[in-house]
Amino acid sequence: MLNSQALIISVHMPKTAGVSFRATLEEHFGSDFQQDYADYPLAYSPAQRHRMAEEANSRLLAADLASVNCIHGHFLPAKYLALAEARECHFVTWLREPVSRLVSHYYYWLRAYDSDSPLVSSLHRRVVEESWTLEAFCLSEELKNVYSAFLWGLPAENLDFIGITEHYEEDLQVFAQRFFGENVTPRKMNRRDDAPEKGSGRLEMSADLRAQIECFHAEDVALYQRAVAARQGSYTLR
Repeated sequence: MLNSQALIISVHMPKTAGVSFRATLEEHFGSDFQQDYADYPLAYSPAQRHRMAEEANSRLLAADLASVNCIHGHFLPAKYLALAEARECHFVTWLREPVSRLVSHYYYWLRAYDSDSPLVSSLHRRVVEESWTLEAFCLSEELKNVYSAFLWGLPAENLDFIGITEHYEEDLQVFAQRFFGENVTPRKMNRRDDAPEKGSGRLEMSADLRAQIECFHAEDVALYQRAVAARQGSYTLR
């Protein structure tokens, strides 16, 4: 088991079982857990979100988070790089096959939209109110290479753990043994088997569209494939 006093910084990539993982982290850390969902990185241009991360990185002090042992949420981990120089930190995340993640993200935004909620990002609002199609969503510049966008300033090679969502329960135990020194009971949150992208109602995507999406998100596809290969022992990210 790694140092139990180290700070775990968990980057929640959208629709990669991050809500279930958050439940496990909250259960383990209790009052030492802190969530960070206020940034809405995808709602901003690359230049804007990079500046926000840099400003947070220069502002955060180790003393501000002295009582926190785990941070989890939608944020660019670059905002915590200076903190990692003052305190031992472990950066972790989960990845899912990129096309499946995009489809899940699209349908989740459609069904979860609440026009009156102050928590709805400007991009989420545009997707729903402008009636984006799945194809438009998957091929939008705003959502291009989400994994790579989040990991700006922190190469995947520098992450201390990458779980694969398709192997969630098995990889969760690998994480738990490494960081907690024990197994955990998986929590299954935010799952809907009746969602349009699942089961008999699953969207049939043409091979041409899938190929177009994979090409458009080539960076994320390559990163995911490297992470899967590393998990299988045929490749190392470091």
